[in-house]
Amino acid sequence: MTESERGPIERPALSRCIRVPADEFAERYWGREPLLSTAAELGAGFDDLFSVAAVDELITRRGVRTPFIRMANEGAVLAASAYTASGGFGAEVADQVSSDKVLAEFAGGATIVLQGLHRLWPPIIDYTRELIDDLGHPAQVNAYVTPPSSQGFDPHYDTHDVFVLQISGEKHWRIHAPVHVDPLRAQPWDQHRGAVARAATGEPVIDAVLRPGDALYLPRGWIHSATALGATSVHLTIGMAPFTRADVVDVLLRGVGENAALRTSLPLGIDLRDEDALAPIVAQTVQALVETLQQTDASRPAAVLANRFDGETRAEPVAPLATLEALEALDASTAVRWRASLPVLVTTIDDRVRIVGRAKTLSLPIEAEQAVRRLAAGGAVRAGELPGLDAESAVVVVHRLVREGFVVAPA
Repeated sequence: MTESERGPIERPALSRCIRVPADEFAERYWGREPLLSTAAELGAGFDDLFSVAAVDELITRRGVRTPFIRMANEGAVLAASAYTASGGFGAEVADQVSSDKVLAEFAGGATIVLQGLHRLWPPIIDYTRELIDDLGHPAQVNAYVTPPSSQGFDPHYDTHDVFVLQISGEKHWRIHAPVHVDPLRAQPWDQHRGAVARAATGEPVIDAVLRPGDALYLPRGWIHSATALGATSVHLTIGMAPFTRADVVDVLLRGVGENAALRTSLPLGIDLRDEDALAPIVAQTVQALVETLQQTDASRPAAVLANRFDGETRAEPVAPLATLEALEALDASTAVRWRASLPVLVTTIDDRVRIVGRAKTLSLPIEAEQAVRRLAAGGAVRAGELPGLDAESAVVVVHRLVREGFVVAPA
């Protein structure tokens, strides 16, 4: 696997959010402890990612629809009709954002939540993809826009890790230790509502005001609430859904049917309420299960989890019009590079080199192997300088790779 597939060792996108080295974050904080990093410690803000002006543009000019926008007031999510309306002639959809309604609700203390910004806002699209490369786990981004002195949601925990990036204004955060450590997606906070409420009355682990350029990392399960202070607060929440050992177990258990002992029927007439009758069956089943799991290698979990990761993340977007234009002008002097965040498996079979990607597999003559591996290793290179091919053949290979979406020709 190449460096371009895994993300650079220094993890620059992650480093923007943390005040400690990436390796220290991985060992001490990831999935374990919250981490507060101030703007002074980080050395740069997040103005290039989002802004107050961006909020207004999305609400007034982008025709955002649900579920990419929602609103909440005092912990209660508002009905979509409270902030959306018909798009009017030429855009006859009933749930486009209404700037008038949003203004009325926002002035009344409601929080604006702009969801899925990793699909809507270009700087965040690029940054999220880079962060996913660094983390190795899926991520998504929401913006929370809270009017002065308002609290959008009651104390709660999330079933995913988050980075909070303060964009503008100030927000007072209170963080409490988990009452349910490392919750899975099927274990939301309302299953422990009473315990969460009680924990939130105790002494917080972190009691701090986030100001523009500050960042906060929270592992899943950590209880939090936030209140905007003297001005409108805008912050980004980057939510990460980490793969867990429970995911590995789920994949492993899919293979139990390969053991004949585990496929046998329970005895005829068995009383399933009789624990004594079930006890030896359970013991035999556990033994057979352990034997099956001990014979399992990492290939099945690797394939299944990789496929799931590919389905939950996206490679660098390709521009259809610009790509076709680039193909028309492509020659030996054209600089090209592998498409970012597109992991592939390059193999050879007989006289062919195969490129196995997320959505497709491409087969090329074996003569193209060196060129393909050079491109997949990352970095820009002129088509005519690819190894193993003459200039004319290299242009043909690159043309095919660009056309199939494996390689891009930067503008």
